[in-house]
Amino acid sequence: MSEHHKEHTHLEQEPVAKAQHFLQHNGKTILGVVVAIVVVVAGWIGYTQYIVKPKEDKAADAIVKVQGYFLMDSSNLVLNGDGQSKGALYIINNFGGTKTANLAKYYAGVSYLHLGDFSNAVKYLKDFSTDAKQIQLLALGNLGDAYAELKQNDDAIASYKKAGNSFETDEANSAEYLFRAALLSETLGKNKEALDLYKEIKTKFPKTDKGFQADKYIYRLSVEKND
Repeated sequence: MSEHHKEHTHLEQEPVAKAQHFLQHNGKTILGVVVAIVVVVAGWIGYTQYIVKPKEDKAADAIVKVQGYFLMDSSNLVLNGDGQSKGALYIINNFGGTKTANLAKYYAGVSYLHLGDFSNAVKYLKDFSTDAKQIQLLALGNLGDAYAELKQNDDAIASYKKAGNSFETDEANSAEYLFRAALLSETLGKNKEALDLYKEIKTKFPKTDKGFQADKYIYRLSVEKND
């Protein structure tokens, strides 16, 4: 065998030898890591399948009546149930961490707003979030209303503006909440901010009711600004 061939064979075998050496000295550690990963994955699957899913299913069953009462504007029944079925507060307290409990916070927040309990409205609406953009828009708008009732005006304006820009496909509600932000800003003497918001409504949502009204507010603030 030539020296060149021997050297080539040695170079081919060297990585294999290194790998065998590494496994001999670290095999137990590697096995331990693999076992730990398997245990974690199996535990997560078991937790999801046998704890989370049944919990989510029970919460989903419980919220059906809540949704019905919400559509009927029966705020007390939404919150506390009717004696036979549970309300949103029960779902929130007993099925925490589920998607349904998150949705129940929206129902609870809006219901508290209708009942005039603005602090609890803020509590639940502030803690609610969803990828359903139209519902998120309404939640932010209602949160703005609750803040406004509590005279927390800066928070109200911020929530109205978030609502107005969160789902612009819903032009009517987007324009409405931007208008509320503008009107509250104007009431607080923040005329430049109000003027910018009225102009935004006119530009983005010209065909809505608030879009049609925007010109008179823009004109009034423009005149006052130039006086």
